Amino acid sequence: MFGRTIVALAREDQRIVAITAAMSEGTGLDRFAAEFPTRFYDVGMAEQHGVTFAAGLATQGFVPIVAIYSTFMQRAYDQIIHDVCLQKLPVVLAMDRGGFVGADGPTHHGLFDFAFLRAVPNIIVMAPKDENELQHMLKTAVTCGCPVSLRYPRGRGVGAPLDEKIEAIPVGKGEIVFDSPEAVLAIVAIGACVHPALAAARLLQTEGIAVRVINARFVKPLDGELLCEAAKFRRVVTVEENNLVGGFGSAVIELFMEKGLTGVMVRRLGIPDEFAQHATQRELRRLYGIDGEGIAAAAREMVGSGLCIST
Repeated sequence: MFGRTIVALAREDQRIVAITAAMSEGTGLDRFAAEFPTRFYDVGMAEQHGVTFAAGLATQGFVPIVAIYSTFMQRAYDQIIHDVCLQKLPVVLAMDRGGFVGADGPTHHGLFDFAFLRAVPNIIVMAPKDENELQHMLKTAVTCGCPVSLRYPRGRGVGAPLDEKIEAIPVGKGEIVFDSPEAVLAIVAIGACVHPALAAARLLQTEGIAVRVINARFVKPLDGELLCEAAKFRRVVTVEENNLVGGFGSAVIELFMEKGLTGVMVRRLGIPDEFAQHATQRELRRLYGIDGEGIAAAAREMVGSGLCIST
């Protein structure tokens, strides 16, 4: 889906170029390379150079899309900060394999990008809930005119219907994807965790527990209005396929504290301060409680608890 979408966008915008680091097939850029050979660059296993090269192209009016696995983009952190974000250059960091990768093991899990990128000024950090939203976020990324990180998971999509027209979405705006007038709790999910959150909401509904599910879309900037409105439930569960230290859930807690929203219980679901083990994606999501059952269990626990700030 990523490869198909950037080909479609590149047909309309001659400024778009694609860069990867010895992962043209793994990132889905082989289709782009075949159609636009003079606009495709494989820099080999040199992620740092790839990002700096993208920054240079951006200074000359190009819109570079740098497709590198999340775990390997860590190698280019210095270049992201100094060469791209400091200069506010329109470079798109396509963070492939964000989250669990399964069979490739601990070295390949992309579990840190939310945290290490949201600390950097001038960058937009976003993640689509499914393959349809991915194509719209790619359009957003290549048209917004600033540094962007777009993270998406390894594997197949969820089977979401695809819109024929690809359109940019408003930067920093989330959406309510499940709601009830009787909702007593908000589940705020990002990226690949949105559909498991929806599964949890449907399960809880059969048990008489009504919830609101928010697709945050953006780690940075957060949709402060939507999230602060959700704080009225006084119980909020955040869900991310990322390490919890400094991640999306931490950003939500920081927002609530900055707005003076005390008395809100926040339960963060994600990966604790450890390296995730080797297992399938399904097994790992179950282990860390970010599948539908795990999210529902956390919500049940919160509904029966008192009210206080919890991290």
